[in-house]
Amino acid sequence: MAEPIKGRGTSSRPPGRFESRDTLRVDDGWGTIEEALPEFKTTVTAEVARSIIRRNASPDLSFEQSINPYKGCEHGCIYCYARPSHAYLNLSPGADFESKLFYKPNAAELLDQELRKPGYRVSNIALGANTDPYQPIERRLRVTRSILEVLARFRHPVGIITKGAMIERDLDLLTDLARDKLVGVGITLTTLDPELKRTLEPRASSPQARLRVMRKLSAAGIPVRVMFSPVIPFVNDAELERVLEAAADAGASTASYVLLRLPYELKGLFREWLETHMPLKAAHVMSLIQQSRGGKDNDPEFGSRMRGTGQFADLIGKRFALARRRYRLDRQRESFNPEVFRIPPTAGDQLGLF
Repeated sequence: MAEPIKGRGTSSRPPGRFESRDTLRVDDGWGTIEEALPEFKTTVTAEVARSIIRRNASPDLSFEQSINPYKGCEHGCIYCYARPSHAYLNLSPGADFESKLFYKPNAAELLDQELRKPGYRVSNIALGANTDPYQPIERRLRVTRSILEVLARFRHPVGIITKGAMIERDLDLLTDLARDKLVGVGITLTTLDPELKRTLEPRASSPQARLRVMRKLSAAGIPVRVMFSPVIPFVNDAELERVLEAAADAGASTASYVLLRLPYELKGLFREWLETHMPLKAAHVMSLIQQSRGGKDNDPEFGSRMRGTGQFADLIGKRFALARRRYRLDRQRESFNPEVFRIPPTAGDQLGLF
C-alpha cells in the first residue's frame, strides 16, 4: 500500500479497467525500491471539445442537460463517483484523476453555438454534475465563469453543484441570473469535522468556508440547497442532523443526500482509504455498505443506486426526512423560468434600422 501524501486523496495509481497490463513495484535486491518516487505534480492540459452540452435520460437525476468544464478534479475527494471516468483517458482513477487535469478552452464558444441552433429546447443545465466547476484551477482558467457569462446573455437556467468557495467570485453573474429565477446552487457539505475533511476531501474548501458561501448566496437571493453527499456508514452518517441544522442556519432552503456509491475502480480506492485512515472501522463500514447494496459493493440500478436498500438505508432515509422537516429544509426546490430565454444578437447584426 502506498504511503499517503499530504493534500491528496490517494497516492496509488491502480490501472483503469481498460488497461491491458499493470505494474507492481517490488524489491529486486538492488535496493532501488528505497529510492524516492518522482514528485507528485499536477498537470493541466487543454482539450478542445467538439460539443459541450451532455444529455441524459436517467430517472434518478433532476436535469436532462449538463456541462463539465473539467475532466479530473484537484479536490481529490476519495469518494468521487467520477473517478472511474479517467479510465476512458487511459489514466488511473486514483492519483491521475486528481493530478492529471483537462479543461475545455472553447467551452463558451461551443455553448453559444449550441444555444443558437433552431431546434434547441430550453432545459435547465447542470454545471458540474461530474467534476467540480470551482476546483482550484478555475481561478486561473476561468472556464466556468465564461460559461456563466454565456448563460447570462441568453437568460438560460442553470443549476450549479460545487464544494468550492471560489463561487463567491461569480456573485455578480449569479445575482443577475437570480433576478429572473434562472439559477440554483447546490453546496456539498459532507462533514463539519475539519480532520475528517482533511483526508476525505483534501483540497476542497473547509466546512466553515462552505457555510460562509451559503450565507452569502442566500443573502444575495440565490436559492441554496445543501447536499449531504455521500452518506458514508460509520464515517459521517452520525453528522446528518448537525450538517442540516448548520446549513439551515446558513440560509439553505432545501436539502438532499446520496448514499455512498462505489462504481468500478472506486471500490478498491475507497477500501484502500479505509485501511489507511480508519483501519479499525474498515470491515464494519464495508459490511454496512454491502448490506445497503444487495450484498455487493455497488448497486448501479436506477431507483436504488442513490438511496440504497435495506435497514441501514431505510434508517438514513427516515432520519433525513425528519431532520429536513425539523430545520425547514423541505421547501420547494428551485424552479426555473425558461420563458425569459432569448438569443442575443451577434456582432454585425443590424438592429434598430426601422
